[in-house]
Amino acid sequence: ITLPDGSVVTSEVRYLDQVLSRVMKRGVTLAVTQAGRVSGVQTPLSVAWTGQSEEYWPDMEGREHQNTVTDFSLPSGTFFDGAMVHMLTTATLNRLQALYPMGCVDLRRFRPNLVVETGVGQEGFVENSWMGCTVGIGEEVRMKITAPCGRCVMTTLAQEGLPKDAGILRTAVQHNHGHVGVYATVVQGGAIRCGDEISVEI
Repeated sequence: ITLPDGSVVTSEVRYLDQVLSRVMKRGVTLAVTQAGRVSGVQTPLSVAWTGQSEEYWPDMEGREHQNTVTDFSLPSGTFFDGAMVHMLTTATLNRLQALYPMGCVDLRRFRPNLVVETGVGQEGFVENSWMGCTVGIGEEVRMKITAPCGRCVMTTLAQEGLPKDAGILRTAVQHNHGHVGVYATVVQGGAIRCGDEISVEI
């Protein structure tokens, strides 16, 4: 885990919870799932742990849910929301910025695992056309694109260096059904390095 000051800690550090709590200025516990248990929870679970999460949907025209909160289950035994990997292209970021020039369409708002730098002539929401395709990254990694990544109110919130801005999500809703990037699952693992070439296998 890389902290804001650049220092790195691992999950094996005994005082990790205190470190994370200090950085985030709130009580934080890093938990893992293993053999039907959640770390720190003493009661065994009869099945692989399944967590619940909730999402607030702002009152924006064009969304299936408006000004409401929906509940959903996290994938069994995990802590991620919709998929293991969120992939986003620079073409999508550039398109959103062009559609909303008064806003700051910053990569940090979307928190992707992987950012794909698209080539000359690739414009718009290019990853929309990757649904069901396998994406090769470098010499080893293969990922299956499973679904578009629907965005929530988190993209509009203020964070260090970025103001609160509902126009970010509104633009995504109006022009791309609220999707920014795509979800993927790992077909073949391996090392990924900055600058690796990618290929989209139809």
